[in-house]
Amino acid sequence: MRLYSLSVLYKGDPKVHLLKAAYDVSTFNFFQRSSVQEFMTFTSQLIVERSELGSRASVKEQEYLCHVYVRNDGLAGVVIADNEYPQRVCFTLLDKVLDEFSRQVSKIDWPSGSPATISYAALDGYLSKYQVWPPQG
Repeated sequence: MRLYSLSVLYKGDPKVHLLKAAYDVSTFNFFQRSSVQEFMTFTSQLIVERSELGSRASVKEQEYLCHVYVRNDGLAGVVIADNEYPQRVCFTLLDKVLDEFSRQVSKIDWPSGSPATISYAALDGYLSKYQVWPPQG
């Protein structure tokens, strides 16, 4: 069971944009890693774009399961995992990340933010903490 990507996005008008993301592409061939990461970023944006405000969904994309949660305020989170990773755990993680993100990053910054301008460092920690379920040690 693996998590590959954890992203925070903003579903604005007219488009969705990425605010912050963490990736674990270590299981992929070195030469595939950047294209896999691009695929995950693109897929996360596309799924949020197609999701309604206030909705949760799990979408199968190739061999991955993408779990999306779009809050009513437009803040969205996407977890990309393998098929065996428990769905409930993914949504618990998304709830936790979006709540924490909205407390630490001002809502004013969401519409214009980007990974370079948003200061929120917890995603990598969450990705590695939840990497294997149940957590080891």
